[in-house]
Amino acid sequence: MVSDALVQEIRERAEILEVCGEFVQLKRSGKTYRGPCPLHGGEGPNFSVDPVRGIFKCFVCGEGGDVFSFLMKHLGLDFPSAVRQVAGRVGIEVPEDSERREDPFAHLREVTAFAEEWFRSMLLDPEIGGRARAYLTSRGVDPDGAEEYGLGYAPEGWRRLRDAAHSRGIGDEDLLEAGLLATSDRADEPYDRFRNRVMFSIRDLRDRPIAFGGRVLADGDEHAPKYINSPETPIFHKSRTLYGLNRARHAIRREEHSLVTEGFMDALSLHLGGFPTAVAPLGTALTSEQADLLKRYSSRVYLLYDSDSAGLRATFRAGDVLLAAGCHPMVVSFPEGEDPDSLLRSKGPDALRAHIGDAVDVLERKLQILERQGYLDSIEGKRRAVDGLLSTLRSVRDPALLDIYLARAAERTGVRRDTLVSEVARERMVARPRRGADGGRSATGVALPTEERRGVDPLERSLLLLLARDRDLLEVAVETGLEERHFRDELLRHIYRALLVASEGDLDLSDEAAPVWTALQEDDIEVVHARDAFKETVRRVVHRAKLDRLAQIDRELELAA
Repeated sequence: MVSDALVQEIRERAEILEVCGEFVQLKRSGKTYRGPCPLHGGEGPNFSVDPVRGIFKCFVCGEGGDVFSFLMKHLGLDFPSAVRQVAGRVGIEVPEDSERREDPFAHLREVTAFAEEWFRSMLLDPEIGGRARAYLTSRGVDPDGAEEYGLGYAPEGWRRLRDAAHSRGIGDEDLLEAGLLATSDRADEPYDRFRNRVMFSIRDLRDRPIAFGGRVLADGDEHAPKYINSPETPIFHKSRTLYGLNRARHAIRREEHSLVTEGFMDALSLHLGGFPTAVAPLGTALTSEQADLLKRYSSRVYLLYDSDSAGLRATFRAGDVLLAAGCHPMVVSFPEGEDPDSLLRSKGPDALRAHIGDAVDVLERKLQILERQGYLDSIEGKRRAVDGLLSTLRSVRDPALLDIYLARAAERTGVRRDTLVSEVARERMVARPRRGADGGRSATGVALPTEERRGVDPLERSLLLLLARDRDLLEVAVETGLEERHFRDELLRHIYRALLVASEGDLDLSDEAAPVWTALQEDDIEVVHARDAFKETVRRVVHRAKLDRLAQIDRELELAA
């Protein structure tokens, strides 16, 4: 690691104006210099460099930082590499013992790069790659596109890649670790994982090949899976990688949205058809890590999945994951039998652009389907409709968006907003109690009064559980109007009173309340969106009497009807 003192010296001697000026034409504007942002590809003078303070800032995409941050964001460097590059410019020598340690996975990167080159050579081979080239041509991928996006071909045969690697001095151990070979109890030796498949190169954000996806040719084994991907390796983590993001990320910043498709071919077709913000998960449902990746570049995400039942299920699962990451998902619908690739090839870019322009919010799309299927026409149907909407409502992280969603769901289902709010708050409390052989004792061995025995109100217990984890929430409780009198349970009321007095440190508790507080501190229940859940639970406890009265009136009205 480079010492902090040396990093500071390099930063002070660096000319950020000179570094940024190599990538963008800057003109003086007062004390700063302005130009188009090289990070998101803007055209206006929104990118500002302050040479006195040594910082940059784009007022459109929001990126900013020092000279090291600029090189990391623009060139995809890690911090040590950016420091070394700037050090070389200003004539500071980084001592050998401060150099970054050698990449422990360099051998895997070399093996993967070799495989990409070999697959490419097989695609170009006049005889071997003929069928693969014909397939790509039928899908609208010309030779230039195949070259640009690193496509290749894994020919038939059990050990052709293995033999080629051996001739280059690459052994089975490295090939197995890179996921290029597989083993079987029925085979004496390792064999090629990819055979008779068009190969898609999966790259990291530094544009290095890290894995592959293989699409079986139409005339291949009918029992073979359509797509297979490399297994997890030290340099490839499927849940944290998106196909195409290495190329799409700057366009996503520039256009302020991403297009998520179901697979490699859809994403590739969109790029070739003039939609450079397309990405795809790697054969699995969209993960929270992938959603976080997209959120770095833009919060607006268009989901371009198939419109059949399986595609809709995948769409709504992805929508919930994106909402939880703070994104705003929009659903693009296609005619029956069409997908982004087929629509683009049959009707052209303008038709696809029109469908994207007609995209609707993910909650609105759910409501459309529920209405079309008649769920909103009966009491039982509405009950089931609410159940179907809850997963989306409880996933929302943006408070303003959640408020809009709740209002819209209440309007379309006829269920009161307060009821929906209560359901969302309850769903956000995911209980995973610790179980052991202690017969209901705490880790200290003290017998605990059970909820069943004492009749503890779960709302009150939830409040104190969250306060036990985060005492700063006490200020939220007081501001919302939570008082001792709102607790019906005597021991929990006593604990809350002690919290108000103590604020910090140990609580002055009675002998009866002390083990209850200990149990709350040791409880390992998992709480999703803890602060939001706390606010909603406080509101429900404070207004419990009113809510109970409203529920009683509802019951009376139902009986009178």
